[in-house]
Parts: sequence; structure tokens; C-alpha cells
Amino acid sequence: MRVFGNPEGSDALWFDNLVTSRGLAVAYNPDAMAFTASQPFCVNRALLGCNWTAAGPNALCRSCAMTHLAPDPSIQDAIPHWAKAEAAKRWALDNLARWGWFSASDPGPSPAFHMLAEGALPITMGHSQGVVTISVAEGDPILLTMRREALFEPYRTMLGHMRHEMSHVLWWRLSVRTDFLDAFRAEFGDERRDYGEALQAYYDNGPPPQWEQAYLTSYAASHPHEDWAETVAHLLHLTDIADSFVASGLWAPQLPSANWDPYAEADAERLIHTAAGLTVGMNHVNRAMGLSDLYPFILSERARRKLHFAHQWLSGAQSPS
Repeated sequence: MRVFGNPEGSDALWFDNLVTSRGLAVAYNPDAMAFTASQPFCVNRALLGCNWTAAGPNALCRSCAMTHLAPDPSIQDAIPHWAKAEAAKRWALDNLARWGWFSASDPGPSPAFHMLAEGALPITMGHSQGVVTISVAEGDPILLTMRREALFEPYRTMLGHMRHEMSHVLWWRLSVRTDFLDAFRAEFGDERRDYGEALQAYYDNGPPPQWEQAYLTSYAASHPHEDWAETVAHLLHLTDIADSFVASGLWAPQLPSANWDPYAEADAERLIHTAAGLTVGMNHVNRAMGLSDLYPFILSERARRKLHFAHQWLSGAQSPS
């Protein structure tokens, strides 16, 4: 994520800022990809802390308008948890807009979100035909940590959920193209294999032996759909790690240049190699504070090939359709 210019001074703004250091109310214009002090602001600004602009007075911003179902406000902490989920959604949407997806200029459908609070029963997150269901309850850091440990997912975050589920939407968008489907099946396998049976087998038996040689995560081994979603989510993780590193003014010898733009990088291998190299150093810094590795994954040759494939179809080599 970039660091942004300030409409009233030289100090920088960060993606989630609502005001400048001098107290001026600002908002992010996703079309201009810049901050402005000009209204109208999103009508959810007071309720959810949304800091995007809207098309008109008392209107939702483009991100909030994608939420078709909101959580039940009578459930404890539903609103603050929803606010965290919406913030993660805005971040993921802005990432994808750098490649033209779900932006104002994208001619295809945007995802519709069902943001649900959990009462007595947990919510199953997922995607179906362009609709993404998110449990906002994982905005609770205690619940998130419990699920992270129970499911052996050290990287489980709300932003990770958004990237994963939006990846399913991207597949749904691309699947109308036979050239994509043919290439996808050659690389990831046949997604027509029964999804329910595949997931049940995964939960009953776990991933296949030596899954690390072909997949980024154990869950990716459950079905080609999940392999794609995990691969695209990791492509976004790596690209945004590199982008945030450069935007923060940091330097490392493996960077192609001081003003390198990872989202504009056409060479997938250079992007992946550079970003993965940066995570090695960041992991080392985290250990100095007794924290878990920032990016605790090993990129096998097969996983790199899948990342290359996703980059080819999502980064501008193929136009959104």
C-alpha cells in the first residue's frame, strides 16, 4: 500500500486516515487514488469510520455499496467488528484496483458482500456466484486468535479473508473465458471435481503427503478452487508487502530501483523473487521482537509457477472481463 500526499501540507497520509495531523477532515478518492478534503464523504463515515468519498451527499462509497447485507446491530460488538471488516475490504479492493479489477473503469460485476455477525452459531465464510459471505466476528482479536490456533493458520487475518474470497470472485469472472479455463485446468486441476466431497476428504484426512511441494498452504490442496484462491491471495500478499516496503522509503539491495512499482511489474518472476526476498528480512526483524514470522511460507517451484499464472491473468496482461 502506498503512502499518500496530504492536501493541506507536506506530511504524509496513510490509507486509513480520516484527518490530517492538523485535524482537517479528509477522505480517500478511490478513482483518483488520492486523498482529498472535498466532500461528499461516505455516509458510513460516522458509523464505521469509512474514509472513502462518495458520488453524492448522503451516499455510500463504492466499497460500502458492495455490502448488500449488514450485520445485526443487536448482536454484541457487531458494529465495531463490521468496521474492521469494511476497513479490510477497502484495502483489498484498492490493491485489486491497481490491476484494474472492481474499479470504476472495470466493465464487469463487482462482488456483493454479506457481512454477518455471529450469534449462537458460527458463520461459514465463502463465495457463491459473486456473493462473498464474511463473518465480522473475527474482528474480535481473541476469537481470531483462537481460530488461528485451532485451524493452524498463522496468517489468518480479516485482510487475508478478503483477499481469499475476492479471489474466488475473480475466478468466477474469468471462468467465462474458455482460454482461461483450459489453462487453469492444466495448471491447477479440474475444478469440476465435487467440491463438497473434496473438502470433506480434506477435513477427514488432511492434505496429501508432501503437499508443500505443490501448494502454498495445506488448505490449497483440498480442491482446485481453493488452490486458486490461496495462490491469488498470496500473490496479493507478496505484491502489497513489496509495495508497502518501497512506499515507506525503505531500501534493500534486491529492489530493482528506488521507485519500483510492484503493481506495475510485468515480470512475475522478478516480482515474486523480490517480494519473497524482502520477507526473509522482515521475518528476521519480527523475531527480534519475539513475534511470529510476517510471511511464514516456503515457495516451491510448483507454487511459484501458479503464482506466475495468477499474475499473468490478473496484473494487466489480461484485461478484466
